[in-house]
Amino acid sequence: MSDFVHLHCHTDYSLLDGATKIDQLVEKAHALQMRAVAITDHGNLFGAIEFYKKCKNTGVKPLIGMEGYIAVGSRFERTKGSEKEPKYHHLILLAKDEVGYKNLMRLSSIGYLEGFYYRPRFDKEVLAKYSKGLVVTSACLQGEVAYHLARGNRKEAEKAIRWYKDVFGEDYYLEVQNHGIPEQIQVNREILELSKKYGIKVVASNDLHYLNHEDHFAHDVLLCIGTGSKVEETDRFRFDSDHFYLKSAAEMEQLFKDFPEALKNTLEVAEKCNVEIDFSKRYLPHFEPPTGEDPVTYFRRLCREGAKKRYGKLTSEVRKRLEHEMAVIEQMGFVSYFLIVQDFVQYAKRRGIPVGPGRGSAAGSMVAYVLGITDVDPLKYDLLFERFLNAERVSMPDIDIDFSHEGREEVIRYVTEKYGKDRVAQIITFGTLAARGVIRDVGRALGVPLKRVDEICKLIPARPGMTLEKAMAEEPELRRLYEEGEEEIRRLFDIAKKLEGTHRHASTHAAGIVIGSKPLIELEPLYKNGDDVVTQFTMTTLEELGLLKMDFLGLKNLSIIDL
Repeated sequence: MSDFVHLHCHTDYSLLDGATKIDQLVEKAHALQMRAVAITDHGNLFGAIEFYKKCKNTGVKPLIGMEGYIAVGSRFERTKGSEKEPKYHHLILLAKDEVGYKNLMRLSSIGYLEGFYYRPRFDKEVLAKYSKGLVVTSACLQGEVAYHLARGNRKEAEKAIRWYKDVFGEDYYLEVQNHGIPEQIQVNREILELSKKYGIKVVASNDLHYLNHEDHFAHDVLLCIGTGSKVEETDRFRFDSDHFYLKSAAEMEQLFKDFPEALKNTLEVAEKCNVEIDFSKRYLPHFEPPTGEDPVTYFRRLCREGAKKRYGKLTSEVRKRLEHEMAVIEQMGFVSYFLIVQDFVQYAKRRGIPVGPGRGSAAGSMVAYVLGITDVDPLKYDLLFERFLNAERVSMPDIDIDFSHEGREEVIRYVTEKYGKDRVAQIITFGTLAARGVIRDVGRALGVPLKRVDEICKLIPARPGMTLEKAMAEEPELRRLYEEGEEEIRRLFDIAKKLEGTHRHASTHAAGIVIGSKPLIELEPLYKNGDDVVTQFTMTTLEELGLLKMDFLGLKNLSIIDL
């Protein structure tokens, strides 16, 4: 096994700054026989669960962290930074245990919800408050210590070191990097001196932003996409080196041969970090019946009363089906779920907000029908309850509700007020550089004439799941352009292929809402998209973690029908 662990790694969840996909990162770390590898995306934990699962499946130890932005001063201050006093510094944080992981989620959430100013910032006040269970390293040249050392301000650098040591003790490390940048060599020398003076261990890192050395140009194009600039521009943001890739232990040993302890100490950090994610728990919110009854009694009474309204005379078939469904719902612990859904559906109907008759497998539930959640009689249409819910395949129920697009926001407000603003959020979704989009974005960055780019894009079939590889296989003219065309076109395709599928931006899911049994910040990290508080984890990940996800779909058709 390798005697070095990468502690500073950006995936493509460092949006338009990282060009490494999680699968590729973990697979290469495994191929290089590395015991562990970290994820430290900029200010967020978007990919933490995906990364954790991939590592566990591959046999590489996952180190969950982030590269945080620590505000200069208060996180609430909104002052424009300068060369002398920037808006923030970088800091690497890695979770040691469950406490550290929860604190990491809190810090990331606070960065977006309270401290966002160009970047999701937190300050030293909250960092000290949520410091338990974290390993911290001083990060790159934009870290507080390196930033001051690079500018000859050793006094401020030492002041920062003392603060971090007081807060984190032996879990604070000074970080050294060597990407062939002269400034790093000077800073490293001083960091080694200060490490001896203050008795603080040093760790080496390589600030990974892309997987292989040959990917550096594709990453530079990605930076251009993110900043709206062109590769040919001289006065634009770019990296100062082409060495921000996943280096082998041998390459790192060569770079840091004068202080091998910095490599060895990465193993020490990896041994400290032992986060285990529990996918067996559920965090379903509790519904408090307005009558004072316990939820099960209230649920059964509503079902029976609803059955009489729907069916009139209760035949043995109705009774048998209803009893069976109620028993399964109780056994699986989903009573509150059904009560929550019926509550907000009835609220919408009372308010005159059009509600759809039901969609998907939920239409097979008699309980949903008698509670007024759906308007489709499963007996009449011979619909199966087991397609929706069954005790042998334990999965979260999924009831998608259609509301008029004009009334949807009112229903969301009702749910938020009822269960608490801190327990309800919309759900994040990510846009990626898909086949046509990546050609357009890369073409723009490379300065390929728009007319030429349009011609290429028209040859790519507009179908879901389309990739450049599939398009070339289906469209001979596209392959001919690549194989026989100008060098400029070949380069466009080669870079586009490298960047295809990379996460481009975060947005709010059109329908998804999550309701937690406790403040969401304790269960998963939060993000802010405009004025919307949204989750940092996608719908699929939230379900895996046992959170209740619902789809509130806004349909214009319902508004039109209601006219």
